[in-house]
Amino acid sequence: MLDGIEDVDWAALEHAYGPAEDVPGLLRAAGSVDPGVRDEALDELFSALCHQGSVYSATAAAVPFIARLALDGPGGRLPLLWLLHAAADGTGPEYRQVRRAVAAALPALLHLGADEDGSVRRTMVWITAACEEASLPLLPLLRARLDEEKDAEIRADLVTALGLLDVSPDNSNARNRALLSAPEPLVRRAAATDLLRTAPLPLPTALVDSALAAHKAAPTDETDHPWPPSYRPLADRLLDDPDAALRAVEQGLPLAWQLTETWRDRERDVLPWLAATAGDVEDLCGVARVGAALEGGEPAPWLEPHLGAEDAAVRVAATHAAVRLRVPGAIGLVLRLMDELPDESATLQLTPFTAPGAVVPAAVEVFGTAAEAVARRVAAGLRVEWLDALLHFPALAATCVDDLIRMLPASAEVLAALGRDAGPAAARALRSRAEAGDLTAATALARVTGDAGPAVDVVRSLSDAVEQRRAAVTVAGELGPDAAALLPLVEERLRAPARESRADAAAAIWRITGRTHDTAPVIADQLTRRGDLHEPHPGALRALTAMRLLPAPARPAVEHIAFSPRRVVSGSPCDGTPHPDLTVRKLARQLLALTG
Repeated sequence: MLDGIEDVDWAALEHAYGPAEDVPGLLRAAGSVDPGVRDEALDELFSALCHQGSVYSATAAAVPFIARLALDGPGGRLPLLWLLHAAADGTGPEYRQVRRAVAAALPALLHLGADEDGSVRRTMVWITAACEEASLPLLPLLRARLDEEKDAEIRADLVTALGLLDVSPDNSNARNRALLSAPEPLVRRAAATDLLRTAPLPLPTALVDSALAAHKAAPTDETDHPWPPSYRPLADRLLDDPDAALRAVEQGLPLAWQLTETWRDRERDVLPWLAATAGDVEDLCGVARVGAALEGGEPAPWLEPHLGAEDAAVRVAATHAAVRLRVPGAIGLVLRLMDELPDESATLQLTPFTAPGAVVPAAVEVFGTAAEAVARRVAAGLRVEWLDALLHFPALAATCVDDLIRMLPASAEVLAALGRDAGPAAARALRSRAEAGDLTAATALARVTGDAGPAVDVVRSLSDAVEQRRAAVTVAGELGPDAAALLPLVEERLRAPARESRADAAAAIWRITGRTHDTAPVIADQLTRRGDLHEPHPGALRALTAMRLLPAPARPAVEHIAFSPRRVVSGSPCDGTPHPDLTVRKLARQLLALTG
């Protein structure tokens, strides 16, 4: 059964944990008559050969022996077939070699496609699909199996596999359209999903309705589907078309949150659905984020049960949602919450996303001067979680400077915002902390007194060179020309490996010197070479807006940020604050308006 295993130079091969000398022993153990030995060996083979989806040179060499064990081994063949599927579906530099090895083993396994065990038949379909183009010679057999198969789940999988492998779109589409009237909802869903996968955008309404009707009749969780990357789960494909996704939401598919996370300006469409299904803190944080994009101001009676919930975390999240939605009476709700919270907010065991401090500053942020009652309550009983609210009410902050001094270093930003109005006592307290090496206090001191020397000294005292340059960029970005002594360190940061770091350094240089000829291109490069959803860098947009410059190479990227119908910045995780994509779009449009 394992003839030839010693002919393989396993020591020259690699698996997840290094040289593969142990693989022959594991394969022999996988063929043991002892079930415990077999199971342990299979676990180790999975971990070594298909580790977290990655495959290796040893995986390809092991495939023929795994296939023989599946055919003739003493145990059940299903776990071995799962291992073959994991190998064929794996990723990594060796994936093509591994996939070819699985495809080469398939002919000997084909009769298992008609095995009496439905799980075996189904796994054979998955393996065939995972081999992709190497399985093209098997298409006639798959079509024959579709005609013969009686199990609805396996028939649906055959429909999907044929759709992924069939090189004749006309044949595939004709087959799937005929199957839209199949008696089994799972088959109809698979056929509609495959038709939608290749349909042009916008997706045909009738086809979307067929898929949704079939899904409603036979809901399927595709979180961990067995198909290769060319497959598109129904929900994912619907999200390619916002109107189709909204239609799905209206018919009960829970895509409201994904819709507004994928597409811009869909908040009003999804709010009723998010509100109707809100049941916990996370849901209410999503409602708060959506509400932040809307004009709001309408009553939200559906919030009442959450506002009166026994769980304090739910009350906090519901109040935050009321603030972001500008619900009438929201300020009163915030004041009530401030009264209800115990002295130690930690006793509420809230997650960071629902900390009560987020609600209080949010009320001031959203309602401005209309939230003065909230700010007065903050000033009357200062707490670290609420300090940011005073940034919008400097006159109130000035009345409690002594308390702010006692709350250093948490209150440094509030004192800095007061500038010279913070007074000599605040200056002395900040200087004392700066002399002890507190960079935040030293930077605040510069804003209160105009003396940037202590901040420069703290930066220079940092022992780590990278941290020193990073701190220099931060201080220079905030203090501008007053931090000119840090310019050499900031210019060194221009050689940092990350584009974002270089852009920050260029912006700081501009703040110090006013130079644009050698800084604007660096900042623009950060926008031009956007590579993932966490970019574009808002700081780059802010810096170019302050410069009133838009280098030509960056204009297409900025126009994309400004006018893309899709989100260009990820909003994950959601903490109830406005979506960061709103910020970058606003900045991009401001920059375009300034530069023509």
